[in-house]
This record gives sequence, structure tokens and C-alpha cells, in this order.
Amino acid sequence: MATLDERQAYRRQILGALYEAGEGNRLLGITGAKLEHDLHIPQQDLAAACTYLAAEDLITVDWEPGNTPAMVSLTHQGIRHMEAEEERGHSGRSR
Repeated sequence: MATLDERQAYRRQILGALYEAGEGNRLLGITGAKLEHDLHIPQQDLAAACTYLAAEDLITVDWEPGNTPAMVSLTHQGIRHMEAEEERGHSGRSR
């Protein structure tokens, strides 16, 4: 089982990958298999992270049998969250 730090990192990685791939477009998603492969997140931890992020209304998930994410995409709230993170990152660097 993943540690708290690992779980938080997985969630950030998933949100970042979705935001980057969709360029702020919530209609574009990524398959769970691509997330698992590209981010090197174990399937069980990917499913747990997606469940958490979906409960926070940051992503939507279409599930395959066996609790496997088939397609994952950002919600409007998820895009706003990532834009706020991006703004905080830029404002912190420019000071």
C-alpha cells in the first residue's frame, strides 16, 4: 500500500497529466492504461487516486470491470484547481 506522500504525489501527477494533455479542455481525457504506463503508478494505486479525485469533483472516471479506470478527464472544478495551482507557481517564481 502506498504511503501518504506517495498517494498525494500520485494525485498531483494524475491532475498534472490530465491538465497538460487536455490543455484546459475538460472534454479531452486520458485512458487509465496510458496514465498507469506514463506515470508508472501501480493499477491499485491509480484506481484509489482516481476514486479520491472523483470524490473531490476534480475528475470524472469511466470505469472498466475490476475497478480499472477506462477514461479519465478533468472536471470544470479540476481545471480551475489546476489553473489556481499554475497561478500560485508563477506568482511564487516571480517574486
